[in-house]
Amino acid sequence: MEVALLVDDFLRRPALLYPDKTAIVDGEKRFTYQDFQNRVNQFSHALIAKGVRKGDRVCMLSPNSHYFLESFYATSQIGAILVPLNYRLTAPEIQYILDHSGVSVVLADPEFSELVDPKRAELPAVNSWILASAEADGEQWQSWDQLIEHMPTSATRPVERGENDIVSINYTSGTTARPKGVMLTHRNCYINAYSFISHLNIAHEDVSLWTLPMFHCNGWGGVYALSGMGATHVVIRTIDGGDIHRLIEEEQVTFACMAPTVLRITLDSAAKAEGGTAKPRFVVAGAPPPAAFIEQLEKELGWRFIQIYGLTETAPILTISTPDHATAESDYTRRSRAGVPAIGVEIRVVDEQGNDVPQDDETVGEICVRSNVVFAGYWKQEDETALAIRDDFFHTGDLGVWDDRFNVRIVDRKKDVIISGGENISSPEVEDALYRHPSVLECAVIGVPDEKWGETPRALIVLRPDTSETEGGIKAFCRENLAHFKCPTSVHFVEVLPRTATGKLQKFKLRD
Repeated sequence: MEVALLVDDFLRRPALLYPDKTAIVDGEKRFTYQDFQNRVNQFSHALIAKGVRKGDRVCMLSPNSHYFLESFYATSQIGAILVPLNYRLTAPEIQYILDHSGVSVVLADPEFSELVDPKRAELPAVNSWILASAEADGEQWQSWDQLIEHMPTSATRPVERGENDIVSINYTSGTTARPKGVMLTHRNCYINAYSFISHLNIAHEDVSLWTLPMFHCNGWGGVYALSGMGATHVVIRTIDGGDIHRLIEEEQVTFACMAPTVLRITLDSAAKAEGGTAKPRFVVAGAPPPAAFIEQLEKELGWRFIQIYGLTETAPILTISTPDHATAESDYTRRSRAGVPAIGVEIRVVDEQGNDVPQDDETVGEICVRSNVVFAGYWKQEDETALAIRDDFFHTGDLGVWDDRFNVRIVDRKKDVIISGGENISSPEVEDALYRHPSVLECAVIGVPDEKWGETPRALIVLRPDTSETEGGIKAFCRENLAHFKCPTSVHFVEVLPRTATGKLQKFKLRD
């Protein structure tokens, strides 16, 4: 027998087995798993009433919320495709994604609806604007809660779907100035959720704190994995060290995923001095934190540190780093590495000719992977897809070394993507904005170490003859043209940028 792997399973199970168990804690609101399923069904009916059909794209622009969790399942069970948006983007960036993905319904948090309001006239494909709130302006936006108020809580009529159908399009910064839409299938997300559950030991007793943005690769798969096991989702809207410590104690949190930056904020928070009984497992991905940081976290707070590595294109879990027969609990240097392959993931580290580099923990190569979690391709970008998936492997663009136990350490990024606070920043995208400045002749953007964010963008600029500009002027220009987290935090003016004989920029020399 073969039954399609559809992500709806991850909500249907807890609603059946744990209907009265708390599923979501969002501020003062609490929802059981039966409430969760009912609201999802109601919103699915509402979307169908709006004309949404299989394959239609529906975007969600919001910080973490119970509405965001509901959007994942309400779209998937009717065959629609969710497009989760990074709410830190600028209005032009959001407009590009909405237009490129062909979104027909916009779901937005009240705080961020103003990012799309000025662009309405330029988005003729959008026919419905729904505000994730109890009330809304009837002329511009409809209220989510009012929309579902009289909708049935029963399941919608079944839609024929396959496990290789697209469930979400997640836009990520890459090597080009424009973001790419990563198409993740039901199968990709399902297998990743299984990996999440098994490697991170998820159980129905778990209480998970959502500091990780849900838009970020579908919350690394926690949207599905945690629900499937009947765990409790504790939602936090904004990052505040005091709030994190408070919720950990009040809700007795046992598990959380976050970027290193958030973990640093939590560790540095004065609230930790009060102590507490909860000792959660914290899963970290992004720029690997130093070994000393991991040691400090575990010894000062008593929390358990786990490192994972992956990309949006891999749904995302590829490797995991935990103490095992080869890695002692006290071996913090080894534990800070990307780790060993997850179940069902085949990894290679190859040279420019495609040959495996020696497993000597020294020879650098590109990390390539083969797995059921590898995405279906980039939305409307077949050429980029062909470059990324070739010879039956996905080429990550990340450079690393490996040892004789297949433990991987990331050493650089071939794509020049800067990871700041766990978010990807495309250096060519920042450079593209800088080149629009009338005084900039040449520029290059690199990542430089930063104690708080892991790394931040630095701009190196050659000015046009007979022009002048200041560091403050460049930063102000960038803030007008880019999301603030993408803007350079430092600017250096130089006379020349190092290039090869063929004119290619030598960024490694700039980093050195």
